[in-house]
Amino acid sequence: MHNAESILGSSGTYGYEKCESYFLFQGEMALGNGLRAFLYLLGLAYCFFGLSAITARFFRSMENVVKQTRKVVEIDHNTNTEVIRHEKVWNYAIADITLLAFGTSFPQISLATIDAIRNLGQIYAGGLGPGTLVGSAAFDLFPIHAVCVVVPKAGELKKISDIGVWLVELFWSFWAYIWLYIILEVWTPNVVTLWEALITVLQFGLLLIHTYAQDKRWPYLSLPLARTERPEDWVPVEASLDKLDNNDYSEILQLSEEDNIVDIFSIHSEKETGPLYQPVSNSDVAESSNMNFHNKSVLQDFNVFTVWKHQFMDAVMLENPESRKLDNTYLRLARGTWQVILAPWRVLFAFVPPCHIAHGWIAFICSLIFISGIAYIVTKLTDMISCVTAFTALASGTSWPDLVASKIAAERQTTADSAIANITCSNSVNIYIGIGIPWLIDTTYNFIAYREPLRIENADGLSFSLLIFFLTSIGCISVLVLRRLTIGAELGGPRIWAWITSVYFMSLWIVFVVLSSLKVSDII
Repeated sequence: MHNAESILGSSGTYGYEKCESYFLFQGEMALGNGLRAFLYLLGLAYCFFGLSAITARFFRSMENVVKQTRKVVEIDHNTNTEVIRHEKVWNYAIADITLLAFGTSFPQISLATIDAIRNLGQIYAGGLGPGTLVGSAAFDLFPIHAVCVVVPKAGELKKISDIGVWLVELFWSFWAYIWLYIILEVWTPNVVTLWEALITVLQFGLLLIHTYAQDKRWPYLSLPLARTERPEDWVPVEASLDKLDNNDYSEILQLSEEDNIVDIFSIHSEKETGPLYQPVSNSDVAESSNMNFHNKSVLQDFNVFTVWKHQFMDAVMLENPESRKLDNTYLRLARGTWQVILAPWRVLFAFVPPCHIAHGWIAFICSLIFISGIAYIVTKLTDMISCVTAFTALASGTSWPDLVASKIAAERQTTADSAIANITCSNSVNIYIGIGIPWLIDTTYNFIAYREPLRIENADGLSFSLLIFFLTSIGCISVLVLRRLTIGAELGGPRIWAWITSVYFMSLWIVFVVLSSLKVSDII
């Protein structure tokens, strides 16, 4: 079982003079603690590189999922012809919660669920404790905001387009931790009942319904706040073309331009310049479909395997056109060495299918599997570091995908909606799903087998951690509002003010960490 305090970053140390655990081989225990800690830290850093790379692939696959459309055929009664239009399948606000926030929180959810299944039959809950989830929330709120605020180019402003949706997401994020306090400190101290676990999980559905109602401005369920419409595209076409690396898209773009095919993978290209509504007669539609179906299928299969082959070729290449342009031998050597170091990750992630297959769903699922696997290794390494050096991990490796995904969203999207929604909604997902599902599994089993609730051993100190979290959160949200009122955006702006804001957010995180650690150590 993992040491929860070292996984998600509250505090927790080992007091053994000799660590009796090992990561891969029992012979590791013969090495000195200093050497073991150094090797584990190197492994941890290497895993962070891998998490960053696969999270970027996850984000690209999500772009293709979100841009998916469905064909709607209507009859124009004036001309008696068919009018074909394409509607977005995904609502962007819901996509930010169910795909982005849920996806980046998937490591916590999967690890906690697996641990709950292994814990069946135990009276006491295992896995991640309430205090560690508060530590994870602090990491999501402060360091990730600190990174996102400086990501836009100097002077570029990125603001939340729908303040109402953000306020709804923010409410459910804070309510999640208030609810955690109520069930563990007020209603049934240190105990979780079956009904409490069930209500916890159901609140994720309420979050989705409330967010959708706010986005659609349903009467009585939405805040009467004005909004600026989000762009038509979840990620602008310019960003997609400029910032995607070659191993996914170069040959697709080349083949599509040469063959005049803009819909190779059944995804409606955003480069189309034609009208959204196009009258097409029945005969024209049938004739067009019959003529192009076979050729289009052949091109699709050809391009899929071509791009996939290109991924593996690019993964083993130590030099690219950019590195060949470098005149400095030492820089070329350094770049080549870096490519060698990253080559195992590049080859491994080349097995993820191209993002254009099946609207990106296959790449999306494969990326989540890789993210969870690497996150599991990160938690094991974190445990080993804590074991051999009494080191407290202040930031969880399983929260690293949250940081990378929000950073990419802040870079590539024209608004701040997804970047900030991922921060606030990840905290909600961690409670409603990440801890709710494991609790529901264990409480259901205990209720059927023993007629007993689930007991929580490590709920002590939750009140203090929540108090510090809420106080520092007020400082964080207040600065976001102040930036909106003064410079007109939550992210970006003049470089000096962006860096000042970033340092301020990191300071809030340090305050939370120091005070929580002092409380756990019984110093305060």
